[in-house]
Amino acid sequence: MSALDLSAAAFLAEPLVQRVLGLLSEDGEEARVVGGAVRNHLMGLPDQGDIDIATTALPETIVKRAGAAGLKTVPTGIDHGTITIIGYHRVVEVTTLRVDVETDGRRAVVRFGRDWEADATRRDFTMNALSVDADGRLYDFVGGLGDIEARRVRFIGSAERRIEEDRLRVLRFFRFHAAFGEGAPDAEGLGAAIRARQDLTELSAERIGLEMRKLVVARRAADTIALMQESGILPLVAAGVADLAAFHRFVELFGKEGVPALRFAVIFAMVGEDIDRIARRFRLSGKERDRMVAALAAVPAARVGGPDEDRVQLYRIGREAFQDGLLYAAAKGFLAPEEARTRCDDASNWAIPEFPLSGRDVVEQGIGRGPLVGLVLRDLERWWIAQGFAPDVEALRRRLQMMVAAQQ
Repeated sequence: MSALDLSAAAFLAEPLVQRVLGLLSEDGEEARVVGGAVRNHLMGLPDQGDIDIATTALPETIVKRAGAAGLKTVPTGIDHGTITIIGYHRVVEVTTLRVDVETDGRRAVVRFGRDWEADATRRDFTMNALSVDADGRLYDFVGGLGDIEARRVRFIGSAERRIEEDRLRVLRFFRFHAAFGEGAPDAEGLGAAIRARQDLTELSAERIGLEMRKLVVARRAADTIALMQESGILPLVAAGVADLAAFHRFVELFGKEGVPALRFAVIFAMVGEDIDRIARRFRLSGKERDRMVAALAAVPAARVGGPDEDRVQLYRIGREAFQDGLLYAAAKGFLAPEEARTRCDDASNWAIPEFPLSGRDVVEQGIGRGPLVGLVLRDLERWWIAQGFAPDVEALRRRLQMMVAAQQ
């Protein structure tokens, strides 16, 4: 047990956390906060909102005690001893201490236990294995505190053994290094990850995609993606060529900007076929794929635009796609960074107008119904855009009346 006192930690002050720790630390049972909340607090990082609690109590005891206290429970991972508890406008996940009985690199068979040290040593990285009780006492069985202070991502025990238990830990090693590491990665962990890289082909696209989404937005994403390329891991994961220079430029120029989909586009996509490949490899949602497509489609306009042209594009394709196109173009070296920033700011500050007329306005002028209504509306819209979006609804109606009169 560490001498550190975490009684003032914000996560311990959460009413739901205090309630659950109290309920599960009675009648011979014990509960502690574990994992990310403890790690982030010790690293001085913002609270991510996710709080995990480990306990000696069995799942049925967790459900019974929480229910008796008026808290809602959901058996989100009951086979592995995980119960979600909801209350006080918050959610926590509570898991019974476990011991691995059998692992095959993708899933584990576990049995429940009561040994805190055994539970800690079955986790992946030392910085994720610290626990804190309700009084703020910190427990460290694997040297995690020293690794947190050194900003070093290190596997617990044998790196090869940890990866054999779950092959996804190859990607988690790089993702955690990108998020929390400083300096060079742990040599033993890197070596084990490289040796196990072929096993990544056995992982599902969903699991790979979840890790890659988190990795590309992490603090040291650019350096880590380059390390994955050098290690022969990125080509296996993405099945294609990565534009490392563009991604370094993107991160250097725009810092934390850019959702995973846009960052994937910068790293991997030059044409539509690249987007299709990454969408399959990472099991992207339709919305994520559409955003990548829209960013690439916006690049030609981003490269040649000016104030008037930009407003037309903003109206045509929307703010998100237009700004993504600017950032992508700057990352690829098609556009000066200063120009991209200025035009992004201008785009943020311009209220995109709505075309004032509808098909009903056209029909009321005696045009009738059918394809002609759409043709007339599009012609009016083109004129309105050419006038800098200035004509109001009355001006547009007068022009519509003139168009109708000219046809009679």
